[in-house]
Amino acid sequence: MAAVFYIFTISLLFSSISGELHNDFPAEVDAKMLGSLKEKLTHFRVYWHDILSGKKPTSVRIVKPPSNVPASSGFGMISMIDNPLTIGPDLNSTMVGRAQGFYALASQEELGLLMTMNFVFIEGKYNGSTITVMGRNAVFNKVREMPVIGGSGLFRFARGYVQARTQMFDLKTGDATVEYNVYVLHY
Repeated sequence: MAAVFYIFTISLLFSSISGELHNDFPAEVDAKMLGSLKEKLTHFRVYWHDILSGKKPTSVRIVKPPSNVPASSGFGMISMIDNPLTIGPDLNSTMVGRAQGFYALASQEELGLLMTMNFVFIEGKYNGSTITVMGRNAVFNKVREMPVIGGSGLFRFARGYVQARTQMFDLKTGDATVEYNVYVLHY
């Protein structure tokens, strides 16, 4: 144990002498270390399929509203999602990714959701990259806008917004298809 402590102390001493160890918080980083920093604007359209029915739902309620909340508001309900993202409105069209995260009924007066999800891409150039969307979704508005707050892979340092438009909603099953137009700035 003493040998480990001795080696650690010596390495700290040499690191600080050579200038490699910085005690500054935060430390500046040369942006050139990140490679090409040409910012791009990418637009794409995907269809988000929220499936509550059947043998393999992609949206599962994990928290029910408290018993003292009127059933009509649903306030407090939380659902976990792993929804397919396809290139067309038909669920059988090519799947390009998944929307993984949750949504919660966050309004007592209207159907207003807090959406927190990652679009995880599995096809083409963006395979393995993600976009993070987090914001308010007033479901009965024709077009809803939510911010893109980050990303990974080819979407590092992402920022932008999505516009959601409901294409189909089945009152009986609760299943829905929503068109998402994504506008994202990234490097």
